[in-house]
Amino acid sequence: MAEPLTPIERKVYQYLIDFLAENTYQPSIREIGKRFRIKSTKTVSDLLQALTSKGYIERDPSRSRGVRILGYQGVSRIQPVPYYGKIHAGEPALLPEGREGFVTFDRRFVPGEDAFLLRVKGDSMTGRGILDGDYVMVSPSTPAGEGDVIAARLGEDATVKTLTHRDGATVLKPANPAEREIVVGPSDDFAVLGVVCGIFRPFFDRDAFEGAIPT
Repeated sequence: MAEPLTPIERKVYQYLIDFLAENTYQPSIREIGKRFRIKSTKTVSDLLQALTSKGYIERDPSRSRGVRILGYQGVSRIQPVPYYGKIHAGEPALLPEGREGFVTFDRRFVPGEDAFLLRVKGDSMTGRGILDGDYVMVSPSTPAGEGDVIAARLGEDATVKTLTHRDGATVLKPANPAEREIVVGPSDDFAVLGVVCGIFRPFFDRDAFEGAIPT
């Protein structure tokens, strides 16, 4: 396990990431000092050396901007994925005013440009490993098949269930014996929002929002 960072080391580390994302190059020692009101370049250099020793960066001390963030893939390999706290009846169900923000992912884990996140509320899908508070990544462009876990809309409500069919009717099945399945009637305002292609489970959520969707 990497040695934990001190509060000032973490602030500098996050500043390095944000600066690189915005400018495509690293800040100089003097720019770091100015940002954190540190007059001594040696103090800044010591902070960078601490980040190096703890395994967060690599550094070439002979260069003013000679820092490489370990594990950073560059802005060309990441994708911001929107997450929604409110679903609207009718189409489109996902409107800008229902968007709560974005979570940035390595593009390798995003199924397509139209992917989005919903946050789950409830325990109806625990049997499929989807827990209360999880974010599910949904792919609208992936065809939904029998037995797939989907995000669906019923009026203004969204839910995550297993898609199946019985006697010509669409059935949304929970993965928890304590919960009841939903049989979609012909007059119901129903739509499949997409197939669930991933789960993101934060153990600490700094920006948790209120609009979790019930499962």
